[in-house]
Amino acid sequence: MPVRGGSPIDELAVPSGTTVEEHDVVVDGDVLVGGQSTVEFGLRGRNVAIGERVEVDDDIEADGDCRLDTWCTVDGNVLVGEDAYLGERVTVTGRLMVSGDLDIGDDVNIEEGFEANGWIVIRNPVPTLVFYFIVLSQLLRAGETDAADELAEALADGDDVRDPLLIPRGAEVSDDAWRVSTPATVGDDCRIHGNLRAESITVGERNEVFGSLRAREGVSVGADTTIHGDVTTRNGTVTVEAGARVLGDVSGGDLVIYEGAEIDGSLRARGEMKLIQSTGEPGSDNERIEEDESDDAERSDDAERSDDAERSDDAERSASEAGVDAAEDRDDDDAEDASSENLGDGDDTETTDGEHGVDDGPDGDTNGTDGTSSATDLPERSANDETMNEAIEDTADPP
Repeated sequence: MPVRGGSPIDELAVPSGTTVEEHDVVVDGDVLVGGQSTVEFGLRGRNVAIGERVEVDDDIEADGDCRLDTWCTVDGNVLVGEDAYLGERVTVTGRLMVSGDLDIGDDVNIEEGFEANGWIVIRNPVPTLVFYFIVLSQLLRAGETDAADELAEALADGDDVRDPLLIPRGAEVSDDAWRVSTPATVGDDCRIHGNLRAESITVGERNEVFGSLRAREGVSVGADTTIHGDVTTRNGTVTVEAGARVLGDVSGGDLVIYEGAEIDGSLRARGEMKLIQSTGEPGSDNERIEEDESDDAERSDDAERSDDAERSDDAERSASEAGVDAAEDRDDDDAEDASSENLGDGDDTETTDGEHGVDDGPDGDTNGTDGTSSATDLPERSANDETMNEAIEDTADPP
């Protein structure tokens, strides 16, 4: 029976070493698929647990146990290395092969028949795997971590515990795209076919993704990872580590590009663009950050402010030039008026001097400008006086 309540799978988690082959997703650990999902690949793992109303378009191969919840559909064969649990109204279009026990519910349709080497029980109980999961959850809620660790080790049969492939509820996984409404995480050394669409995406190191990455929030591409497509985020930050290669465009709110990363397309950022270069020795944590403000809105605002400043400067210069010209015109007019007044004063002075013909000296003597009383005429006046005296004397003496 399905476990009611919120989905315990809150992200798409692809463990390290996962590969997508021609028709199958192959992992070393377990595979857990949330309800109402669609998987167009086949699934191959250790233990495979499929939620209710899930569609799988190819074969399922489980080295351990396999559980198919109610209303599941498998378009292929189901091969189980240990025990199998099939819920009500499960449909398998191929053949069911079980090496261990088989618990099967009502109205199960297996078109090509089934075979089980262990016990076959037709009922609808709580499967052993689900029972262990419920017990483990209760131990963790009660804080009994030691008991939970012992139970997990017992379930693993002493093997190393490996990270599972987690596909959240309502996901769509195909060769075209992996679409989820939750964050997505890809481990290291993976090979994936299809575009990744998620709330946020984190890709580890040494991966190869044959598709693009697009998220609403941040996207991180690890070192030595190759992305055969674009890397895009709507509002978050795109981080490309050293040695990573993106065969496409990179765009987002902010960009952080490390030294050694290769981008074969264009870089577009609505906010900041940071180019991080290592300045220390290999392995040193010292880094130098070079920031390039690439906000188109800010650049447009700066351009508008520059245009306004230039226009205001031009207006001020025009006003200043007009003021200078006006001042120069006023100065020229004042100079002309002053010259005219000076010329008028000179004419009056000459006329006065011409009329009177005298100039008062310092002793009060009158010196004529026409030369009648000048000192150069004194000898001539003396000669005239002597002539007049002689004439008087001649007149006074009788003949």
